[in-house]
Amino acid sequence: MFGIGVTELIVILVIAVIFIGPKKLPEIAKAAGKAFAEFKKATEDIKNSVKEDIEKTTAPITELSKEVQAPLSQKPQTSPKKDT
Repeated sequence: MFGIGVTELIVILVIAVIFIGPKKLPEIAKAAGKAFAEFKKATEDIKNSVKEDIEKTTAPITELSKEVQAPLSQKPQTSPKKDT
């Protein structure tokens, strides 16, 4: 979890209780959790949007590449050699 060990987490919680107070700490933690969830959702939306844009942009290039590769991958037909 962000490289924070159990000891560091306990120290942070003790400091939070001292400065914020035990009454407001659950409210602040709940608000922070909601903010984190919203941030995570927003980043996923952005990630999916960028991925879709990349796929839309590269689709014509991929199709063109397939069209070019198809004739190249076919074996050329050779006519039988005539011995003269």
